[in-house]
Amino acid sequence: MRKVIFCIVFISIGVNAQVSRDSELFKILKHNDSLLFDRGFNNCELEAFIHLLSEDLEFYHDQGGVTTTKDQFVEQYKKGICGNPNYRSRRELIPGSLEVFPMYNNGKLYGALQKGIHRFFEKPKDKPEIPGSTARFTHLWILDGEQWMLTRVLSYDHEMKP
Repeated sequence: MRKVIFCIVFISIGVNAQVSRDSELFKILKHNDSLLFDRGFNNCELEAFIHLLSEDLEFYHDQGGVTTTKDQFVEQYKKGICGNPNYRSRRELIPGSLEVFPMYNNGKLYGALQKGIHRFFEKPKDKPEIPGSTARFTHLWILDGEQWMLTRVLSYDHEMKP
């Protein structure tokens, strides 16, 4: 019985910890998501999001391995998704999947976890776009003064969807 109560309490804490989609924090991090993906990933505009990346950025990808610095991430970005003129990839956030969980230290906001589900589309040159994988992501944002900095990225559960 104690295990059941613990599970119910744990689940309800997790559900209630998410901020409202109308909150300032949610809107800021959703905007940052659009800079990273809509402008960065989809349109190869590095300058749109590079200021959001922490120098000690770590990126963990279930298929692409580990990236341990901002410089390494930027280099892979330039050579990878934005380095091949014969191929493009596009990312779409699954509507309603984005969640934000604030993190406090003694009552002071210092960070936030942002998680969601996104799908990718592949476009070889001179061919129609086709569906790619769907995956989950979790981002750890740390508040540095007034600026939210992306410090940790988990990209996982990539699977092909029909």
